[in-house]
Amino acid sequence: MPLWASAVPFVAAALLAGSLQFTIGPLLASACAIGLMAAVIAAVHHAEVVAHKVGEPFGTLVLAVAITVIEVALIVSMMLAGGADKATLPRDTVYSAVMIICTGVVGICLLVGGLRHHEQSFHVAGANSALAALVALAGLVLVLPVYTTSAPGGAYTVSQLSFVAVASLALWGVFVFVQTVRHRDYFLPTQGADNEHEHATPPTAPQAWASFGLLIVALVSVVGLAKQLSPTIESAVAAAGAPEAVIGIAIALLVLLPETWAAVRAARADRLQTSMNLALGSALASIGLSIPAVVVVAVWLDLPLVLGLSTKDVVLLTLTFLVSAITLASGRTNVMQGAVHLVLFAAFLFLSLVP
Repeated sequence: MPLWASAVPFVAAALLAGSLQFTIGPLLASACAIGLMAAVIAAVHHAEVVAHKVGEPFGTLVLAVAITVIEVALIVSMMLAGGADKATLPRDTVYSAVMIICTGVVGICLLVGGLRHHEQSFHVAGANSALAALVALAGLVLVLPVYTTSAPGGAYTVSQLSFVAVASLALWGVFVFVQTVRHRDYFLPTQGADNEHEHATPPTAPQAWASFGLLIVALVSVVGLAKQLSPTIESAVAAAGAPEAVIGIAIALLVLLPETWAAVRAARADRLQTSMNLALGSALASIGLSIPAVVVVAVWLDLPLVLGLSTKDVVLLTLTFLVSAITLASGRTNVMQGAVHLVLFAAFLFLSLVP
């Protein structure tokens, strides 16, 4: 294991501990930002070591689930600290994650892969299974509350929240079963992809476990540093006169950096199937794991929870899923699809700044 890969997670954790003890000034904020970026690179390295040991699609699942669980802990802690003021935080976080992944991450992967390899392929059956589950979950969690009548203002009643939480967790669990057991072949790299890394000597069990532990340390540091830098981000957003929703997008971008980096590296190496597994799997985990945990906390502590999106966001989400369905229809991609997704990503960012 490279020395830097072992040292960076602990350095980032030390910076996180320092930021919790001292007031964050310009110097410490800069150090935390550098530590966050370094922790992202280290997290991707250790995730690839674990993935090499366990194979696909388990490797991508490890990174997606690990960072989503930590992200859930971040959301819940902010809900507990903010109370009623954070009623829309879970909605904004989940919506931002889905849009960033389905437009930004997928778009960059398709563009980078298309520029380097002209055309790339993936299994349509696996990608469509993930997209179908994602559309259903996003519709139940983010769109349907706008049109229900039992509770006002884009909110669900307790019984409706309970149903949505159980449905989200169940659908995510079924997808993981399909991905890892029943139809694992749908999510394996396609014929002709550059899988040279798979022919290298796999790490030993102790090396894989060490990388898994360092992966968790790195991801905790990434999410923790992102949270510690959020006041600085809030100040910058307020100084620029931008809407508050931009804060959630900025934090989501930071938290999703490890998955984005890993997905783009895979696309550049002509392993687009791995990129799709990571991107769509992360979006599914963002809803399937986050919403049940948030609902339990909200119901248990009687906290308000608003899940329904605005009309503008519903239109953007619908357009994103429509374009994604077209992109995934043939199983082959080029730079054109990447450009379309990135235009939608730019529209999402621009309309967040200028609603």
